[in-house]
This record gives sequence, structure tokens and C-alpha cells, in this order.
Amino acid sequence: MTSVADFPVGPAPVSRRVLGIGAVLIVAFAVVPALASPYVFDAILLPFLALSLAGLGLNLLTGYGGQVSLGSAAFMAVGAFAAYNFQLRLGVSLPLALGLAAATSALIGTFFGLPSLRLRGFYLAVSTLAAQFFVQWALNKFGWFSNDSASGVISAPKIAFWGLDLDSSAGRYFFALIVVTLITVLVWRLVSGPEGINLNAVRDDETAAKVIGVPVLRTKLAAFAISSAIIGVAGVLWSFAYLRTIEPEGFNLDRSFQILFIVIIGGLATIRGAFLGAALIVVFPLLLARVSSALFGGVIDAGVLKLIEQIVLGAIIILFLIAEPNGLVAILDRARARLGRALRRD
Repeated sequence: MTSVADFPVGPAPVSRRVLGIGAVLIVAFAVVPALASPYVFDAILLPFLALSLAGLGLNLLTGYGGQVSLGSAAFMAVGAFAAYNFQLRLGVSLPLALGLAAATSALIGTFFGLPSLRLRGFYLAVSTLAAQFFVQWALNKFGWFSNDSASGVISAPKIAFWGLDLDSSAGRYFFALIVVTLITVLVWRLVSGPEGINLNAVRDDETAAKVIGVPVLRTKLAAFAISSAIIGVAGVLWSFAYLRTIEPEGFNLDRSFQILFIVIIGGLATIRGAFLGAALIVVFPLLLARVSSALFGGVIDAGVLKLIEQIVLGAIIILFLIAEPNGLVAILDRARARLGRALRRD
């Protein structure tokens, strides 16, 4: 699949890119905290940031690297439980626990990425399900991971380090936003450099990549490791900043499909696609609930509403696969181009 350019080349586009990124950062770091309520932080922004990061990690593997994975939630769980246990057993600070959790997720991801050396496509996707089932089984089987909690559900530690208490809604938002921003910059540097070229070459044609000297096996395993590390950090944000609890059922197969849908809807091989897809996934259920309440006055119960949400979301995914495989990014790019042409004519 042809990569959709996130950052066009040339002096003028670079200026627009810098202005656009700067505007987004100003809004995210200054405007949103000044205007948002605790509900907006807890119900919209925090899940959006965590899922965006998970989508970014999977997009690096699937969109840029061409390696299909259905075990993303497993690596989120590894990151969340690893960070919890590193803090509990070793007493390390949250930033260090976050780094160790990323390393643990990368190690597990590399192990389950080994089949990619011989498998591809549908067969690789099925093999990655082993990670999903094995991790959930291990977390439920061995109580040590959840500190022998009778229910298997544990409270996440407070987000506090270096004398800073970030356990409020706004504080958790700032923590998640800083983490997501830093990792997004690192991913952009990665895909814009030689490593990104290698990933694209492996995705497009492994045989041709070998011919031109791309280390295919190393590139595949590196993609699994880096992707899993990013998704593991997303799991920490999901549990520590958003849910405030950690449990195996929070990282089931449905979560893996949700992250895959984010990538499909947003757009493969784009950084922006992860954020656009996550925005739709997070906001859509809230909008559906509001519309249902306004039209039917609460007659539709939560179970039926959840079923309708899944049906509509499935229809949206099918529509994107048929009408616009490049996702929301391509749609927005076309709309922006048409708007630019209209303004120039005026």
C-alpha cells in the first residue's frame, strides 16, 4: 500500500507544518486545560490520548512495516502490569517504571514477533493471537502479577514523582499529553529516517528489500519491539491515567480489535491517522448516547445502545475499506486541497 505523506517536502509546506503543529500544541497544552472540565478530561481526553498512542504503535508495525498483529491489547496489559509491579516490588519512580514497562513489552513483543520471520499476512495475524490469549491466561492464572488480589482488579498507583502530584484530572492529562507528545516525535523521527525507508521496503516487497540490502529479519523484529514498547506505554496510560485500575479483562481481544479499527479508520502509514481514528472511536459512543437520549428520551437501554454502536461502527469500517482505504487522513487531505483551490480562485 502506498504510504500517505504526513509531512510534504518543500519550504512552504514545512512552514505550514510547523505552524500547524505549533497551533495544535498550544491548544493541547494551554487552551484545553483552561477550558475543559474534569468530565472532559476523564471521559474524552485521557482515553483519546491512550488509544492514540496504542494506534500509533500498531500503525508503526502494520502501516509502515506491513506486519499484521491482533495482539495489541496483550502488550498494553504487559506494560500496565509491568509498571505496577516495578513500582510495587522495586519502589522505582513512575518515569523509570514507565521505561522498564516499555522494555518489558518490547521483549515480549519481540518474542511473539519471531513467527514474522517465516509467516506473513493472515497467518501472521492468527499467530499473534497467541500473545493475546497467553498473556490474559498468565495474568489470570498467577496472582503474583496482581499482588494476589482476590478479584484480580487492583488500584493503580497515584501519578506522582519528583515531588509533583499529578493525580488530579488535569494533572493526569498533562502527564499523558507529555508522554504521547514525546513518543510521537520519536516515531516521526524514526519513520522519516533510514529506518522508515527500511520499514516501507519490507512492507512493499521483502524480496526486493533483500536485493537492495535491507536487513529484513532485523527490521521486522525491530518493528515488533518498538511497536510493542509504544503500545505497552499506552497500556500504562490507559490504566494509570484513565481507568485508575488494572485488570486483565480491560485488555481483552475486543481492545485489540478496537486498536486495529483505529488504524484502519484513521489511515495506514500515517502519524495523524492514529489520532484521527482514536478521536472517532472515543467520541462516537458519546455522540450516539446523546443522540439516543435526545431522540428517544432514554427508552433505549445501555445494552441495545452498545449493540447499535457496534453495528454502526462495523458499517463505518466496511465503508472505509471499500470507499476510502487510506482513511480519514486521505479524506481530510482532499478536503483541504479543495478548500485551498477554492480560496485561490476567489
